[in-house]
Amino acid sequence: MGLFSRLFHEFVDVIEWLDSTNDTMVYRFERYGNEIKYGAKLIVREAQFAVFVNEGEVADVLGPGTYELETKNLPILTTLQNWHHGFESPFKAEVYFINARRFTDLKWGTKQPLMIRDVEFGGMRVRAFGNYTVRVVEPLTFIQEIVGTDGVFTTDEISNQLRNLITSRFATVVGSSGIPILDMAANYDQLGEFLTARISPEFAEYGLELTRLLVENISLPPAVSEALDKRTSMGITGNLDQYLQYQTGVAMEVAAGTEGGGASEGIGMGVGLAMANRMGNALDGGSATPPPVPTNVQYHVAEGETATGPYTVDALSSMVKTGSVDANTLVWSQTMSDWRAAGQVPALAGLFDQAATPPPIPR
Repeated sequence: MGLFSRLFHEFVDVIEWLDSTNDTMVYRFERYGNEIKYGAKLIVREAQFAVFVNEGEVADVLGPGTYELETKNLPILTTLQNWHHGFESPFKAEVYFINARRFTDLKWGTKQPLMIRDVEFGGMRVRAFGNYTVRVVEPLTFIQEIVGTDGVFTTDEISNQLRNLITSRFATVVGSSGIPILDMAANYDQLGEFLTARISPEFAEYGLELTRLLVENISLPPAVSEALDKRTSMGITGNLDQYLQYQTGVAMEVAAGTEGGGASEGIGMGVGLAMANRMGNALDGGSATPPPVPTNVQYHVAEGETATGPYTVDALSSMVKTGSVDANTLVWSQTMSDWRAAGQVPALAGLFDQAATPPPIPR
């Protein structure tokens, strides 16, 4: 530094910092040889702290206000320096300005997927990201623990450390919460509040206050997301026949509107006929083809508390004619869930109608 620059700094008696950035947390006021004139003005604005460091030892921490640097304002310096008058500065010290405003929209996120156990899907790998807000509340602790002798300290220099801390605690909280992965979105606010309370004491060790932490998104790997989308689509589709009818109608409309002459018309007609057949079957309730008639069904007959048989329908017809079986006799077959009166079984009810009508009189 030339003689003119040195003289300029000697006569500058106002010490202040106007921050033109959005990410500077600490700024060391530059002065030639760290020389500060006796009686210089120190301006500390709102949301700022000023920390005096003399020969590696913190002399004082000042809040917002305007100070005249004299022994009555900095009594601790009387034990560190001898105050002499004259052209040469009476003492040498470093002044660190601490930005105490909130630093917002700081990003955090998982570098690698986190493995968690989901109550519905089992083991799952998830990613998460969000943002957080911090501010310096203990400037002395912040300088001692984080800044050191750095002349300009920005949020980038500490964001990685804070991001790793948040990610680690997030994995612990989510893994032990037991919240199903499909319900995570409904609990972002609660997760953010819980993480803020959980991590704040660790931020305080650095002289920082974690004022807010937000969870913006928790996502699944692409393959898992695709499978989940298919499952969701199946649930939304609902009735498959109705969905196919709709798709057939869409295909018919597209085919009919496609240029290409007779081919497109034929496609549209074929799709229309297929749709008509499907809709006709749906309107018939699917009963156009009856189920096969059961054959060779045999029945057990209850005689008192004893089950006899099984008997074929022909054998039961003979028993009806002889009177050993009537409409109130209990019968059971493998096609029935319980014992029922023979007259209430559709396959046997006709036997009793025949029995009620006598045969023709022989001539």
